[in-house]
Amino acid sequence: MKNKIIYEDFSLYVEKEESEIPWLKIFTKEPYKELGDVPTGLRTKLWETYDLIEYEMIHYYNPKKINMASFANILPRVHIHVMARFEEDSYFPHPFWGEKQREANLTLPDEAEFHKRVFNALTQKHN
Repeated sequence: MKNKIIYEDFSLYVEKEESEIPWLKIFTKEPYKELGDVPTGLRTKLWETYDLIEYEMIHYYNPKKINMASFANILPRVHIHVMARFEEDSYFPHPFWGEKQREANLTLPDEAEFHKRVFNALTQKHN
């Protein structure tokens, strides 16, 4: 199943990761290997995008914690994971790539509305 693009412009895009938790990934369109390879202006835009997504996640979902990750070992290109974490999710307090702790017991608000909020915030910021 192809992941859904939430936002896209000439330099980056944001896609949804299929998961039980709200989880978005930010990619640069150019496949830079390391964050230090990303030109300064685009690096700034990448972090502004992260900040907006984090803000929207916190205010829409009220999670226990926001996790941010950028391993890029399997997919060797710059991308940032932004995940809303809840005490009731399957892996909390451990990373989502770790050992499952329990069956999730989550009741979350409408994901489509969250994606719309992210799209609108990013469109306003980057246009």
